[in-house]
Amino acid sequence: MKLIAIETNSGVPKYKQIITSIERTIENGILKKDEKLPSINKVCMEFSLSRDTVLLAYDELKKRGIIYAILGKGYYVKSTQIAIQQKIFLLFDELNIFKEDLYNSILHNIGKNAQVDIFFHHFNSTVFEKLINDAYGNYTKYIIMPTSLPNAGDFIKTLPVNEVYILDQTNEQLKNYPAVYQNFTKDIYEGLLKGITRLKKYNKLIMIFPGFREPLGMKIGFEKFCTDQQFDFEIMTEFKKQELKKGDVYVIPNDRDLVQVIEKSKTQGFQIGKDFGVISYNETPLKKIVANGITTISTNFEAMGKIMAQMILKGKKEQIENKSSIIFRNSL
Repeated sequence: MKLIAIETNSGVPKYKQIITSIERTIENGILKKDEKLPSINKVCMEFSLSRDTVLLAYDELKKRGIIYAILGKGYYVKSTQIAIQQKIFLLFDELNIFKEDLYNSILHNIGKNAQVDIFFHHFNSTVFEKLINDAYGNYTKYIIMPTSLPNAGDFIKTLPVNEVYILDQTNEQLKNYPAVYQNFTKDIYEGLLKGITRLKKYNKLIMIFPGFREPLGMKIGFEKFCTDQQFDFEIMTEFKKQELKKGDVYVIPNDRDLVQVIEKSKTQGFQIGKDFGVISYNETPLKKIVANGITTISTNFEAMGKIMAQMILKGKKEQIENKSSIIFRNSL
Protein backbone atom coordinates (compact mmCIF):
# COMPACT_ATOMS: atom_id res chain seq x y z
CA MET A 1 0.00 0.00 0.00
CA LYS A 2 1.24 3.45 -0.91
CA LEU A 3 2.05 5.63 2.06
CA ILE A 4 1.54 8.88 0.15
CA ALA A 5 -1.22 9.79 -2.29
CA ILE A 6 -1.28 12.96 -4.41
CA GLU A 7 -4.25 14.24 -6.42
CA THR A 8 -3.09 16.62 -9.12
CA ASN A 9 -6.33 18.57 -9.57
CA SER A 10 -7.67 18.59 -6.00
CA GLY A 11 -6.88 22.24 -5.30
CA VAL A 12 -5.14 21.28 -2.06
CA PRO A 13 -1.43 22.23 -1.99
CA LYS A 14 0.69 19.17 -2.60
CA TYR A 15 2.75 19.58 0.57
CA LYS A 16 -0.50 19.48 2.59
CA GLN A 17 -1.54 16.32 0.75
CA ILE A 18 1.75 14.72 1.79
CA ILE A 19 1.11 15.71 5.42
CA THR A 20 -2.44 14.37 5.32
CA SER A 21 -1.30 11.11 3.71
CA ILE A 22 1.33 10.48 6.37
CA GLU A 23 -1.08 11.39 9.17
CA ARG A 24 -3.64 8.93 7.74
CA THR A 25 -1.14 6.09 7.44
CA ILE A 26 -0.01 6.65 11.04
CA GLU A 27 -3.60 6.86 12.26
CA ASN A 28 -4.46 3.61 10.46
CA GLY A 29 -1.48 1.84 11.98
CA ILE A 30 0.31 1.35 8.65
CA LEU A 31 3.24 3.48 9.79
CA LYS A 32 4.32 2.76 13.36
CA LYS A 33 6.69 4.46 15.78
CA ASP A 34 10.32 4.52 14.57
CA GLU A 35 9.40 3.21 11.09
CA LYS A 36 11.01 4.97 8.16
CA LEU A 37 9.22 7.31 5.77
CA PRO A 38 9.84 7.37 2.03
CA SER A 39 12.91 9.44 1.25
CA ILE A 40 12.52 12.95 -0.10
CA ASN A 41 14.10 11.92 -3.42
CA LYS A 42 11.71 8.96 -3.78
CA VAL A 43 8.63 11.14 -3.21
CA CYS A 44 9.95 13.77 -5.62
CA MET A 45 10.50 11.20 -8.39
CA GLU A 46 7.23 9.33 -7.86
CA PHE A 47 5.02 12.41 -8.01
CA SER A 48 7.21 14.80 -10.06
CA LEU A 49 7.47 17.22 -7.17
CA SER A 50 10.15 19.71 -6.28
CA ARG A 51 12.41 18.90 -3.37
CA ASP A 52 11.21 22.05 -1.58
CA THR A 53 7.59 20.84 -1.64
CA VAL A 54 8.41 17.52 0.02
CA LEU A 55 10.83 19.15 2.46
CA LEU A 56 8.13 21.65 3.47
CA ALA A 57 5.77 18.80 4.35
CA TYR A 58 8.40 16.84 6.28
CA ASP A 59 9.56 19.96 8.14
CA GLU A 60 6.00 20.71 9.22
CA LEU A 61 5.57 17.18 10.57
CA LYS A 62 8.96 17.46 12.29
CA LYS A 63 7.98 20.73 13.99
CA ARG A 64 4.83 19.10 15.30
CA GLY A 65 6.87 16.27 16.78
CA ILE A 66 5.35 13.58 14.55
CA ILE A 67 8.54 12.63 12.72
CA TYR A 68 12.25 13.04 13.33
CA ALA A 69 15.32 13.04 11.10
CA ILE A 70 18.59 11.13 11.34
CA LEU A 71 21.30 12.84 9.34
CA GLY A 72 22.25 10.77 6.30
CA LYS A 73 19.58 8.14 6.95
CA GLY A 74 16.20 9.79 6.53
CA TYR A 75 12.95 10.51 8.38
CA TYR A 76 11.22 8.28 10.94
CA VAL A 77 7.95 8.28 12.89
CA LYS A 78 8.47 9.86 16.30
CA SER A 79 4.92 10.01 17.63
CA THR A 80 1.55 8.55 16.69
CA GLN A 81 -0.24 11.51 18.32
CA ILE A 82 -1.23 13.19 15.07
CA ALA A 83 -3.87 15.37 16.79
CA ILE A 84 -1.06 17.67 17.96
CA GLN A 85 -1.33 20.67 15.64
CA GLN A 86 1.01 22.99 17.55
CA LYS A 87 4.27 22.06 19.23
CA ILE A 88 5.35 25.06 21.27
CA PHE A 89 8.76 25.93 22.67
CA LEU A 90 8.28 28.01 25.84
CA LEU A 91 11.40 29.63 27.28
CA PHE A 92 11.04 31.18 30.75
CA ASP A 93 13.69 32.94 32.81
CA GLU A 94 12.86 31.03 36.01
CA LEU A 95 9.94 29.29 37.66
CA ASN A 96 8.31 30.97 40.65
CA ILE A 97 4.76 31.06 41.91
CA PHE A 98 3.52 33.84 39.61
CA LYS A 99 5.32 32.40 36.57
CA GLU A 100 3.62 29.11 37.43
CA ASP A 101 0.28 30.93 37.14
CA LEU A 102 1.38 32.24 33.75
CA TYR A 103 2.46 28.78 32.56
CA ASN A 104 -0.76 27.13 33.74
CA SER A 105 -2.81 29.81 32.01
CA ILE A 106 -1.04 29.17 28.70
CA LEU A 107 -1.61 25.42 29.05
CA HIS A 108 -5.28 25.85 29.94
CA ASN A 109 -6.04 28.22 27.07
CA ILE A 110 -3.92 26.70 24.28
CA GLY A 111 -6.12 23.58 24.14
CA LYS A 112 -5.53 19.83 23.92
CA ASN A 113 -4.22 19.91 20.34
CA ALA A 114 -1.02 21.67 21.37
CA GLN A 115 2.07 20.38 23.14
CA VAL A 116 4.02 22.89 25.23
CA ASP A 117 7.64 22.14 26.17
CA ILE A 118 8.95 24.50 28.87
CA PHE A 119 12.62 25.43 29.41
CA PHE A 120 14.47 27.87 31.70
CA HIS A 121 17.51 30.03 30.93
CA HIS A 122 18.01 31.29 34.55
CA PHE A 123 19.23 34.69 33.26
CA ASN A 124 22.25 33.01 31.67
CA SER A 125 23.09 34.16 28.13
CA THR A 126 25.00 30.97 27.29
CA VAL A 127 22.11 28.76 28.37
CA PHE A 128 19.68 31.03 26.50
CA GLU A 129 21.66 30.73 23.26
CA LYS A 130 22.03 26.95 23.56
CA LEU A 131 18.33 26.39 24.19
CA ILE A 132 17.43 28.57 21.20
CA ASN A 133 19.88 26.70 18.95
CA ASP A 134 18.67 23.29 20.12
CA ALA A 135 15.02 24.24 19.57
CA TYR A 136 15.48 25.55 16.03
CA GLY A 137 13.34 23.68 13.52
CA ASN A 138 11.68 21.42 16.08
CA TYR A 139 8.63 23.55 16.95
CA THR A 140 5.73 25.28 15.25
CA LYS A 141 5.88 28.27 17.61
CA TYR A 142 8.47 29.80 19.93
CA ILE A 143 7.40 31.80 23.00
CA ILE A 144 10.43 33.57 24.43
CA MET A 145 10.88 35.44 27.71
CA PRO A 146 14.10 37.36 26.97
CA THR A 147 14.20 39.44 30.20
CA SER A 148 17.06 41.94 29.87
CA LEU A 149 19.69 39.48 28.65
CA PRO A 150 22.33 41.11 26.44
CA ASN A 151 22.22 39.95 22.80
CA ALA A 152 18.92 38.11 23.37
CA GLY A 153 17.58 39.76 20.22
CA ASP A 154 20.49 38.43 18.16
CA PHE A 155 19.81 34.86 19.28
CA ILE A 156 16.06 35.19 18.71
CA LYS A 157 16.66 36.43 15.16
CA THR A 158 18.04 33.00 14.24
CA LEU A 159 14.56 31.51 14.68
CA PRO A 160 11.86 31.61 11.94
CA VAL A 161 10.59 35.19 12.20
CA ASN A 162 6.90 34.30 11.72
CA GLU A 163 6.92 31.72 14.49
CA VAL A 164 8.32 33.81 17.37
CA TYR A 165 6.31 35.45 20.17
CA ILE A 166 7.77 37.57 22.97
CA LEU A 167 6.50 37.27 26.54
CA ASP A 168 6.67 39.50 29.64
CA GLN A 169 9.49 41.86 28.57
CA THR A 170 10.26 43.38 25.21
CA ASN A 171 12.62 46.06 23.93
CA GLU A 172 13.45 48.12 20.85
CA GLN A 173 15.38 45.28 19.25
CA LEU A 174 12.31 43.03 19.46
CA LYS A 175 9.69 45.61 18.43
CA ASN A 176 8.75 43.74 15.23
CA TYR A 177 7.76 40.54 17.04
CA PRO A 178 4.24 39.93 18.39
CA ALA A 179 4.29 40.19 22.16
CA VAL A 180 2.33 40.26 25.41
CA TYR A 181 4.40 42.34 27.78
CA GLN A 182 4.56 44.44 30.91
CA ASN A 183 5.31 48.16 30.81
CA PHE A 184 7.32 48.26 34.01
CA THR A 185 8.07 52.01 33.95
CA LYS A 186 4.42 52.91 33.48
CA ASP A 187 3.09 50.23 35.83
CA ILE A 188 5.16 51.22 38.85
CA TYR A 189 4.64 54.95 38.22
CA GLU A 190 0.85 54.63 37.95
CA GLY A 191 0.69 52.18 40.86
CA LEU A 192 2.53 54.59 43.15
CA LEU A 193 0.43 57.49 41.88
CA LYS A 194 -2.77 55.68 42.89
CA GLY A 195 -1.31 55.32 46.39
CA ILE A 196 -0.03 58.88 46.67
CA THR A 197 -2.41 59.84 49.48
CA ARG A 198 -1.09 57.00 51.63
CA LEU A 199 2.52 57.62 50.59
CA LYS A 200 2.38 61.27 51.71
CA LYS A 201 2.04 60.05 55.29
CA TYR A 202 5.61 58.72 55.13
CA ASN A 203 8.98 60.48 55.18
CA LYS A 204 10.95 58.68 52.49
CA LEU A 205 10.54 56.11 49.69
CA ILE A 206 13.25 53.45 49.40
CA MET A 207 13.51 50.96 46.55
CA ILE A 208 15.57 47.80 47.04
CA PHE A 209 16.77 47.12 43.51
CA PRO A 210 19.54 44.51 43.03
CA GLY A 211 19.24 45.00 39.25
CA PHE A 212 20.21 41.47 38.22
CA ARG A 213 16.80 39.92 37.56
CA GLU A 214 14.65 43.00 38.01
CA PRO A 215 13.64 44.96 34.87
CA LEU A 216 15.33 48.37 34.66
CA GLY A 217 11.95 49.95 33.92
CA MET A 218 10.97 49.47 37.57
CA LYS A 219 13.82 51.68 38.71
CA ILE A 220 13.14 54.29 36.02
CA GLY A 221 9.45 54.48 36.91
CA PHE A 222 10.22 54.74 40.63
CA GLU A 223 12.76 57.54 40.12
CA LYS A 224 10.40 59.45 37.83
CA PHE A 225 7.52 59.20 40.28
CA CYS A 226 9.60 60.39 43.23
CA THR A 227 11.06 63.27 41.22
CA ASP A 228 7.74 64.37 39.71
CA GLN A 229 5.88 64.17 43.02
CA GLN A 230 8.77 65.60 45.05
CA PHE A 231 9.32 62.65 47.39
CA ASP A 232 12.58 62.12 49.22
CA PHE A 233 13.85 58.79 47.92
CA GLU A 234 16.73 56.33 47.85
CA ILE A 235 17.67 53.27 45.78
CA MET A 236 19.72 50.54 47.44
CA THR A 237 21.10 47.46 45.70
CA GLU A 238 20.74 45.11 48.67
CA PHE A 239 19.16 44.83 52.10
CA LYS A 240 21.22 42.85 54.57
CA LYS A 241 22.52 44.69 57.62
CA GLN A 242 20.47 47.86 57.20
CA GLU A 243 18.29 49.09 60.03
CA LEU A 244 14.69 49.96 59.27
CA LYS A 245 13.66 53.52 60.01
CA LYS A 246 10.26 54.60 61.20
CA GLY A 247 8.35 56.61 58.62
CA ASP A 248 10.01 55.05 55.54
CA VAL A 249 8.31 53.08 52.76
CA TYR A 250 10.15 50.19 51.11
CA VAL A 251 9.33 49.35 47.49
CA ILE A 252 10.54 45.78 47.01
CA PRO A 253 10.54 44.06 43.58
CA ASN A 254 12.30 40.89 44.80
CA ASP A 255 10.57 38.53 47.24
CA ARG A 256 13.90 37.50 48.79
CA ASP A 257 14.38 41.10 49.93
CA LEU A 258 10.77 41.20 51.13
CA VAL A 259 11.46 38.27 53.45
CA GLN A 260 14.57 40.01 54.84
CA VAL A 261 12.63 43.20 55.52
CA ILE A 262 9.86 41.30 57.31
CA GLU A 263 12.42 39.40 59.41
CA LYS A 264 14.21 42.64 60.27
CA SER A 265 10.97 44.28 61.34
CA LYS A 266 10.47 41.49 63.88
CA THR A 267 13.96 41.85 65.37
CA GLN A 268 13.48 45.63 65.65
CA GLY A 269 9.97 45.29 67.03
CA PHE A 270 8.47 47.33 64.17
CA GLN A 271 4.94 46.84 62.89
CA ILE A 272 4.54 46.86 59.11
CA GLY A 273 2.01 49.47 58.01
CA LYS A 274 2.31 51.38 61.26
CA ASP A 275 6.01 52.06 61.87
CA PHE A 276 6.99 51.77 58.21
CA GLY A 277 5.41 50.84 54.88
CA VAL A 278 5.97 48.10 52.31
CA ILE A 279 4.99 47.82 48.65
CA SER A 280 5.85 44.52 46.98
CA TYR A 281 5.84 43.53 43.30
CA ASN A 282 4.01 40.59 41.70
CA GLU A 283 0.93 39.22 43.42
CA THR A 284 1.02 35.81 45.13
CA PRO A 285 -1.58 34.21 47.42
CA LEU A 286 0.74 34.44 50.44
CA LYS A 287 0.90 38.24 50.20
CA LYS A 288 -2.78 38.36 51.13
CA ILE A 289 -1.98 37.00 54.60
CA VAL A 290 1.74 37.54 55.32
CA ALA A 291 2.31 40.35 57.86
CA ASN A 292 -1.44 41.03 57.87
CA GLY A 293 -1.41 41.72 54.14
CA ILE A 294 1.23 43.12 51.77
CA THR A 295 0.36 45.91 49.31
CA THR A 296 1.37 44.76 45.83
CA ILE A 297 1.82 46.22 42.34
CA SER A 298 1.23 43.42 39.89
CA THR A 299 0.22 42.47 36.39
CA ASN A 300 -2.39 39.76 35.86
CA PHE A 301 -0.37 36.68 34.90
CA GLU A 302 -3.41 34.56 34.16
CA ALA A 303 -4.63 37.20 31.70
CA MET A 304 -1.16 37.37 30.13
CA GLY A 305 -1.16 33.62 29.49
CA LYS A 306 -4.67 33.69 28.05
CA ILE A 307 -3.87 36.54 25.65
CA MET A 308 -0.71 34.77 24.44
CA ALA A 309 -2.55 31.48 23.85
CA GLN A 310 -5.36 33.20 21.96
CA MET A 311 -2.90 35.14 19.83
CA ILE A 312 -1.21 31.90 18.73
CA LEU A 313 -4.47 30.03 18.14
CA LYS A 314 -5.93 32.86 16.06
CA GLY A 315 -2.69 33.60 14.21
CA LYS A 316 -2.64 37.23 15.35
CA LYS A 317 0.49 39.35 15.25
CA GLU A 318 0.02 42.07 17.84
CA GLN A 319 1.92 43.79 20.61
CA ILE A 320 -0.29 43.87 23.68
CA GLU A 321 0.55 45.65 26.92
CA ASN A 322 -0.77 43.56 29.79
CA LYS A 323 -2.66 45.51 32.44
CA SER A 324 -1.27 46.15 35.90
CA SER A 325 -2.85 47.32 39.15
CA ILE A 326 -2.01 48.08 42.77
CA ILE A 327 -3.67 45.99 45.48
CA PHE A 328 -3.86 47.93 48.73
CA ARG A 329 -3.40 46.01 51.97
CA ASN A 330 -2.34 46.79 55.54
CA SER A 331 1.39 47.15 54.77
CA LEU A 332 0.74 50.67 53.41
